[in-house]
Amino acid sequence: MRFYLSILFVVCLMQTSRAQLLPTFGNSRTGASGMQFLKIMPDARSSALSGAVAGFSKDPSAMFWNPSGIAVGDSAKASFFVSNTKYTAANSANFLGITYKTGSLSTLGLQVISINYAPMEETTEFQPTGTGRFVNVSNTLIGLTYAKILTDNFSFGLSSKWAHEGIGDVRINNFLFDLGLTYDIGIKYARFGVAFTNFGLNVSPTGEVNMLNLSGDVVKTSFGEVSAPGMFRIGGAFDPIHSKKQILTLLAQLNHPTDNNETFAVGAEYGYKRLLFARTGWEFGSDEAYTFPTAGLGIRLPRKFGDFRFDYSLVTKSRMGNSHRLSLLFNLR
Repeated sequence: MRFYLSILFVVCLMQTSRAQLLPTFGNSRTGASGMQFLKIMPDARSSALSGAVAGFSKDPSAMFWNPSGIAVGDSAKASFFVSNTKYTAANSANFLGITYKTGSLSTLGLQVISINYAPMEETTEFQPTGTGRFVNVSNTLIGLTYAKILTDNFSFGLSSKWAHEGIGDVRINNFLFDLGLTYDIGIKYARFGVAFTNFGLNVSPTGEVNMLNLSGDVVKTSFGEVSAPGMFRIGGAFDPIHSKKQILTLLAQLNHPTDNNETFAVGAEYGYKRLLFARTGWEFGSDEAYTFPTAGLGIRLPRKFGDFRFDYSLVTKSRMGNSHRLSLLFNLR
């Protein structure tokens, strides 16, 4: 099994290297897909680590990064996870994740993502200051995940998701799939993960748009196809320090999106007695550059029936400004 997994790992590296050496025409491919809300990091812990968690995340937020992670999570029978992200202009993103172990090797998961937008006034080429009407924007995702431990070192996960995006009277609905693999190398607590996310068919929006031009009103009801922002991630983590009192985890990850440049992310998490956590990270190659390294804090509160974990992260970017995330995890044993 280790021999075949090693071959898979080498093939993934070769494909990734090829993508770097032979970039696609159009440079960054920016704007080549829709449903951009599928890229928003859902949780505080991962965003504090700059998203370098494909081989590290084990709580319900792993359904976003690498669905196989929920199979190798804590020994909790069930886990409940909620997260909220505050953006500028009164916009916010919410994530709900629930996992349940159906046996010693299999885990089922449910994830829900919802984006809340502030009222947006409609503007046109002829009325750039506003028409007096407001446009409703909605983004929703509902997904089911199945993950299983195949060997002591190897696990896989598969997610099926329904994604919805609505802008005014135009709507897009698509069914997408994620596939993830996690392998525990067994040296210095080293592990790596590979994930393919948001893969599905291109779909055309439905609805109508009233457009004003020099000849009068025109109603548009046909639109071109829109693709989802697919992502390939390969990442690893290891613990140079691992004791009952202290754990230091270093992480690195390569991201290959279908609609943008490749990026490389690194992160570090320090845990004290598995109760207090400090995190930081950085992503290289992103169009929207970080102003400062990402940062975050966490606290774990053990109880007889399980444990709670509270996490906070701050991400500062040059144009988007500051993004604050709060997450709560509850493990029931």
